[in-house]
Amino acid sequence: MKLPQIKIGELNLNIPIIQGGMSVGISMSGLASAVANEGGIGVIGAAGIGFHDENFESDPYGANIRSLKNEIRIARSKSNGIIGVNIMKVLSDFDNLLMASIQEKVDAVFVGAGLPLRVPDTIGIDKFRELKTKIIPIVSSTIAVERIFEFWSANYNIVPDAVVVEGPLAGGHLGFKKNDIESGNVILANIIKDIKAILDKFAKKFKKAITLIAAGGIFTGEDIAKIIENGADGVQMGTRFVGTFECDASDEFKNMYLNSKKEDIILINSPVGLPGRAIRNEYLDSLESGVHHDVHCNWKCLRTCKMNKAQYCIGQALLNAKLGILDKGFAFAGSNAYKVNKLVSVKELIETLQMEYSAYMSKQH
Repeated sequence: MKLPQIKIGELNLNIPIIQGGMSVGISMSGLASAVANEGGIGVIGAAGIGFHDENFESDPYGANIRSLKNEIRIARSKSNGIIGVNIMKVLSDFDNLLMASIQEKVDAVFVGAGLPLRVPDTIGIDKFRELKTKIIPIVSSTIAVERIFEFWSANYNIVPDAVVVEGPLAGGHLGFKKNDIESGNVILANIIKDIKAILDKFAKKFKKAITLIAAGGIFTGEDIAKIIENGADGVQMGTRFVGTFECDASDEFKNMYLNSKKEDIILINSPVGLPGRAIRNEYLDSLESGVHHDVHCNWKCLRTCKMNKAQYCIGQALLNAKLGILDKGFAFAGSNAYKVNKLVSVKELIETLQMEYSAYMSKQH
């Protein structure tokens, strides 16, 4: 049995896989276009995307916009598939990055780290209702889903075409309390069932299908099959795509995944105010021991950042890791990052997921 095709509004996916948008240079046009060519949604991470622009230090906001538009155009030149952008709501230049994505006619914008409620003034409600670009929230709770859908329904008379439900096993910043993650009591399959009931209510009201995408800890084709059995329509996968040739990170970054062990995958406290999952290294050990690293920031990438109190600059640390400067940074990673044991092409990865999915489904039937 083949991986099922799914739809998000008018978008037709040949495989039910969205590549997670990994920011600060990990998933850019190279990875996004490769995934799009295989029939999934390739996603460019927008946060800190302008780091390689020659004017980044003097004009970080402008550099981010120029770089995002350029990466979208490069991805389009390499693929006729579906291209998306991931933008954290907590970014100080969220509105501008969203507008740039819409201007470049990306197929979908995935919004996490905050709830996409207010329509930016630059777009306006009428234009928002008619957007061809899908605005897809990334959430971790029923409360978040209800708030978004109730707000859109009451204020715009529309609701999103899809939702990404991210569980506690994901990489990067997590929408859960650290105690809840460590307890193991929060399970993605259970969250999905509760959220699906909410989506069914709005799907009936608006007479439309609302696609539920599951994320966090999904690593194999069997994982995909099982989460679909639990009510998801498709999946978002980030960690598995780091182990591809097309991933835009440095070889040193990828080697952290290849060389990691299960015990190396740890939870950290981010300056953003959220727990995060990363691969332990000497830099993280130094933070844990209380070392303060110089915080140089010329643009305050996150609205919630308290630079004067921060132990380190997470933007700079993630950029250093992307560039392979691991004594001054660290790599975010999902709970299964240690299972990445070799680099493959995106095409080979999708073929492997397909075989694993088929093998599992054959056993069930």
